[in-house]
Amino acid sequence: MNDKSHVSLERHVCLVCGVAYDTGNLLLDKRLRASLERHTTTGWGLCTEHQKLSDDGFVALVECDPQRSGSPAGGGRLKPEQAHRTGRLAHLKREVFAKVFNVPIADKQPCVFVEPGVIEQLQSMVAH
Repeated sequence: MNDKSHVSLERHVCLVCGVAYDTGNLLLDKRLRASLERHTTTGWGLCTEHQKLSDDGFVALVECDPQRSGSPAGGGRLKPEQAHRTGRLAHLKREVFAKVFNVPIADKQPCVFVEPGVIEQLQSMVAH
């Protein structure tokens, strides 16, 4: 039996945690052909938890394994689909991030990918 339909529930994948979540939107095949799965992932976004943290002025540091991640594109920037997340996260206020890393960050940028060891180093700075 064919499980495809002409409608699908749209999903996005959270940039920070990598978990798929429903957007609340419906997708429709304009030709009304049974071409869509029950859920269709269409892009990246932030899950409810990480959207709230971003709205509250936090930047997420997402630890990624460089051995298992793809090669960064031009400019050394890793694309979300290339990042192999380790599951370790930290959240810093935007103004603290700018001071600690001495680099500006775009107002709407919700996260940065960091190498293993960065989060532990920040934790050790707090412990002193």
